[in-house]
Amino acid sequence: MSERGKRGGPGSRRPVARRYALALGLIALPLLFAVFGPLFAGPAGARGVSFTGGQGHWLGTDFAGRDVWRQVLLGGRSVVLVAVAATGAAYLVAIPLGLAAALTRRTWLAEVLIRPLDVLLAVPSLLFVLLVAALFRPGPAELVLVVALVIVPDAARVVVSAATEIAARPVVEALRMQGESWWRTAVGYVARSMRRTLAADCGIRLAGALYLVATAAFLGVGVAPDASDWAVMVDRNRVGLFLQPWAVVVPAALIVALSMGTNLLFDAALQDPDERVGERL
Repeated sequence: MSERGKRGGPGSRRPVARRYALALGLIALPLLFAVFGPLFAGPAGARGVSFTGGQGHWLGTDFAGRDVWRQVLLGGRSVVLVAVAATGAAYLVAIPLGLAAALTRRTWLAEVLIRPLDVLLAVPSLLFVLLVAALFRPGPAELVLVVALVIVPDAARVVVSAATEIAARPVVEALRMQGESWWRTAVGYVARSMRRTLAADCGIRLAGALYLVATAAFLGVGVAPDASDWAVMVDRNRVGLFLQPWAVVVPAALIVALSMGTNLLFDAALQDPDERVGERL
């Protein structure tokens, strides 16, 4: 490798730029559908014959005779908003919990904070969602809470692992000796130092949340059986896959593109030579 490449010259940035371009390309369309789709969906109109094409339905009709294109425009908001809200809520709990466990000098306190998470880790995520659904019949808000609870244990353990290594540095001990507040030590130094680790982990958790929300919707948890939802579309229209494939292929492709794009975006952020993206995150 040339000296220029080692120092982070243009040649070393090209692969990162390509990763960003690919990630943003995958993410852009699903997000546009999720955010702005309902604004352009228009009225429902009369229902047609199930799993047919033409007659003003350029992507055909679904199992209920509804226009597939309109359902695609309406169906992304529930999946995306629930996944993003659940991931954000999980980190609002996991980061303070992990920092407190990593920075405390009381071993018993760290055990009290972390060991209960092992109980949640022992329960498979999908089983946990189905158990809650059987007991409470959750709606979108409850689904956010359930998915967040699934994410918290793994996210908190990542925070603890990263924060423990940083907390052992002489800088942290110096901050303590100077009488700096816990907030300045934990958030001002430790949390900032592990932001790249958190960025990478967030990409994984968000992709996992998307799949979990989609799977829950696929099973009818948290949404109505005929809701305008991408995952519900995949589930309810699969019986007509060979008659009208667009009703399944389009929503499934949008979910996969969003999940893959999210992972690639955070992966590209980790590969940025001068960490400018990490600063923006």
